[in-house]
Amino acid sequence: MGLGGYVGFGGGTYVAGGAVDGPRSSERLLNRTLERYGVWLRATVVFLCGALGVVSADAADVPLALALLVPAVLACGVRLYALRRPLPDALLWTLDAAGVAVVGLSQPVLGGAGADVMVEAIVDISVITFQHEWARRPVAGGVLAVWGAAACVLGDVLASPGHGPEVAYLVRMFVVVCLSRAAYLIVRARARAADRAAALRAASRREAEVAAARRATEREYLATLHDTASATLLMVSQGAARDWSWLAPRARRDVEALSAAPGFETGDIDLAVLLSCVPEGEGRGRVVLKTRIDGPLVIPSGPGLAIFNGIREAVGNVARHAGVGEAELTAWGEAGGTVVVELADFGRGFDPAAVSARRRGISGSVVGRMRAVGGSASVVSQPGAGTRVRWRWQDRAREARVTGVPRPQQTAVVRLIRGQLLYGAQLAALLISLVSQFAISLRQLTAYQDVYRPAWAQTAAFVCLAAVAVAGGACVLRGRRIPPYVRWWSLGSVLGVSAVCALTLPPERLTGAEDWAFGLVGWHAVFLLADLRVRAFAGFLGAHMGLNAAVVFLSGAPTAAMGIAGVATCGLQLSVAVLIRLLHATAPVAQSAAARVEELRTRERIHEDVQRDHKERYRALTATTVPLLVGLGHGVLSPYDEEVRLRCGVEAARMRRLFAEGDAVSDPLLNELRACVEVAEQRGATVDLAVRGRPGEVPVEVRRALIDPVAVILGRTRKTARVTVVWTARAVRVSVISGECGDGGGGAEATPSRPPVSVTRTARAGSVWVEASWRRTAACGVDLA
Repeated sequence: MGLGGYVGFGGGTYVAGGAVDGPRSSERLLNRTLERYGVWLRATVVFLCGALGVVSADAADVPLALALLVPAVLACGVRLYALRRPLPDALLWTLDAAGVAVVGLSQPVLGGAGADVMVEAIVDISVITFQHEWARRPVAGGVLAVWGAAACVLGDVLASPGHGPEVAYLVRMFVVVCLSRAAYLIVRARARAADRAAALRAASRREAEVAAARRATEREYLATLHDTASATLLMVSQGAARDWSWLAPRARRDVEALSAAPGFETGDIDLAVLLSCVPEGEGRGRVVLKTRIDGPLVIPSGPGLAIFNGIREAVGNVARHAGVGEAELTAWGEAGGTVVVELADFGRGFDPAAVSARRRGISGSVVGRMRAVGGSASVVSQPGAGTRVRWRWQDRAREARVTGVPRPQQTAVVRLIRGQLLYGAQLAALLISLVSQFAISLRQLTAYQDVYRPAWAQTAAFVCLAAVAVAGGACVLRGRRIPPYVRWWSLGSVLGVSAVCALTLPPERLTGAEDWAFGLVGWHAVFLLADLRVRAFAGFLGAHMGLNAAVVFLSGAPTAAMGIAGVATCGLQLSVAVLIRLLHATAPVAQSAAARVEELRTRERIHEDVQRDHKERYRALTATTVPLLVGLGHGVLSPYDEEVRLRCGVEAARMRRLFAEGDAVSDPLLNELRACVEVAEQRGATVDLAVRGRPGEVPVEVRRALIDPVAVILGRTRKTARVTVVWTARAVRVSVISGECGDGGGGAEATPSRPPVSVTRTARAGSVWVEASWRRTAACGVDLA
């Protein structure tokens, strides 16, 4: 039997809570699985082979054999304990070195062929598994391997004083240990490839989630801006209210709402408790709510806040437009985790289809908020029949947890990790097969040609195994699944080789140095059956061992040495097949660990970006909007002052342009201009809008600079204005002329020229004309034609 039968995969040590820059989830779990595999394999071989060695020893030598096995058993026991509770590396290394040295040097004491085979089996497996257990410190593992091999050779020399050290054994041991390490490196490389691919997918998902979160936060910001500052300033600019007692507290609340940093809502809330806090308003704007809530209604905080804010805006709409002072608020739960909330009033009602798309009360504050959190909202109303607003949210994540259906991206990552680990295991088994066959078994075949009967049959079997390796290896190296006809033809050929080699070798030589095939055929079966269940390989291994056992028992030449060799060789190969299935099972665990880390990274990135966006938005408001609200909230500015109302009109127009910026329309520039025009019309002004030329594409930054001077004039217009948009092949001009503009349009809000947009302003006899123009350059690549 060649030492190729003792080659196994290497491994690594798992470090709990490893740093983000260290091994990723697949590699960490691979290392942990292989370390546990190495420890358990060594312990199993020590116990089984030690038991067989004790049974085969003479009665007088049994106590001594037991005493010599104690260090090895103790080292294995401590190693098993260290899997649960880490121990100092120095202690573990010392026990491993002492255990393998005592076993290797025990040959002169035990004596007998059975004892020699037992010692070789234990030492061989130990030096291989040391590469598993000390992969975190490969020098320590290498020193243990050299130490164990030297102890075994020295024990053999002491047991046979007339013989020198077996150089061939040392060479084979070196090859086996190197193969074990190389196999581990191959599997680890595939695990790292899986981690890199999964990380790229995760990064792509993270960018998408961050972008979605930023868009959702921006939508919520716009909805909050609409519900607070925009509505307040628009009402002040219209000057319709005669009792402004509500203005100061509302303006202060608006400033608080705009300055509040957006949170990253997590956890669940009771919507029933939240709905009991819906503000009813003050003074003439108060709406009495008749509530009927079937609680508790536990839902995630994000949808809960979206419903709460939407209801608050809907109650404000009742106060402003319904003409009634009462409304009914009901909420209940339905099957499947669905929550439904409804607000109904019996006021004047309206036609939802007639509402302009640029009015944001329903589309942004109610419907848009729910759509952003995966829910829905609907509005049913008719003139004279009141209005009914319904919010509906279903916990689809809960439904997926109940049904056990994983998300598609999770399944894809699991398949990716499994495929890479399987591919690495097949490559490693193929490497072990080829190197064992041509570096170890070939030498055995040529050295014992005179033992085989006939020798040509053994040579033909060797060539057949090489053909199997080539046929199966060609599929594996191309990353393809081995076709069924290739797989089963190859397995039949391997079993045929096992039978031929067993029948053409003297029975007493089976599993010995002359038997090059016994430990080799199993490795061919490993890479052929790696993607199937363990029972397929166990069936093959049973047939292989059965053929050899039948030949041995029929000849009447069974020995304990054969049993020990068979257990050590086939047990190792079976354990490798089990290991491959364990690696297959680690894929979901690796995906879950990576998902948890990725969730933390995504949350941190979202928090940073959202906070940065909030600071930038609030900084933009501090120049104009916030001073107005602060002044109104603290009585410094009076809504009775005409100049204050004009300034509020300008800011209201600017906000409406901002709301229209996200609309999906064919002509964004015209759409944003119309939003500003509507503000002036709501204040009682008459505005004409004319467009000449064919519209083209204008960058959003340029649109803002083009429209802002016009928005300032429209916000200050008292009676009439005319807005004109002129498109040419190379430029676009937006102009406005106002017959009566407060302060001549030259107030603090006046917009200066900002390259690449130039602004021209002319005031004469109470009228003001402003034109903003932008000329396309060759570098910008925007077509206006």
